[in-house]
Amino acid sequence: MAIAQLTNQIILMFLLMAVGLLINKLGFMRVQTASDLTNILLYVVSPCLIIKAFEQHFSATRLRSLGLVMLGIILTYLVMVLITQLAFRSVKDHNLQRIMRFGAVYSNAGFMGIPLASALFGNNGVFFAVASLAGFNLFCWTHGIALFRSHSSDRNWRAILLNPNIIAIAFGLLLFVSPLHLPSLLNQTVTAVSSINTPLSMIVIGNSLAAVRLNRQALNYRLLWALACRNLLFPIIDILLLRLLDVTGIPFYTTVLMAACPVAGNVVLFTLQAHGDTTPAVTLMSVSTICSLVTIPLVFALGSL
Repeated sequence: MAIAQLTNQIILMFLLMAVGLLINKLGFMRVQTASDLTNILLYVVSPCLIIKAFEQHFSATRLRSLGLVMLGIILTYLVMVLITQLAFRSVKDHNLQRIMRFGAVYSNAGFMGIPLASALFGNNGVFFAVASLAGFNLFCWTHGIALFRSHSSDRNWRAILLNPNIIAIAFGLLLFVSPLHLPSLLNQTVTAVSSINTPLSMIVIGNSLAAVRLNRQALNYRLLWALACRNLLFPIIDILLLRLLDVTGIPFYTTVLMAACPVAGNVVLFTLQAHGDTTPAVTLMSVSTICSLVTIPLVFALGSL
């Protein structure tokens, strides 16, 4: 895949983020509006995009590739969790440690990865990107949320199983392996809703970045280790594992793209829920997002070697 094409697409994403930032500065989007749009993206638009990706003829080869991709993703998460547990245990500040561990492991695959996969590879890209989305939900709502809570609960598993994106993946797989298809009018509706995913996702991210204030107090040098893991080290580990599993083509590049995305916004939400200081979480997410303009093409260049 041409690095220039990817770079152009990422620049387009950042221009859309700039629109979101401008909207914020003009006072057109309030906190509640941003929260509502986030919910619409997560629970309505994203499931429609997933279902649309699975609305295609069955292929045993494609299903096998999806299985190998899922295996690679699970192995990558297990390695990431182990590395962060060992590497950051010396950080005495409990709030900072959990932010670093979460931020290093979990990428903004849903908001940034899915739009990029859709723009670069169409429905085929989204088809394989849903494996990353499933892996994210599985680990984020078990290991990820446990970092910010003193005890786990059955509600975590219910949150996974009842997540609209997981339901959409299950329904999409049913459509893919069976002769069933969406009625024409319903298919057009799903297509129309899914088409707003890319611009709206980037505008929402840009709006959130507008509130960031980077200064000496906000920049903690220890966050650089989490940043290096999220933006460079862990995507490279993902490349190596996928190569070992002999994953190539669109399945490979889509999965690497999802792995190379910056820190997930959930790190801020979970820190808020745990009543912790969100400054390092917001800083890590923001700097990681800005750096991804360079690191995503760099990771792809390494994957193309």
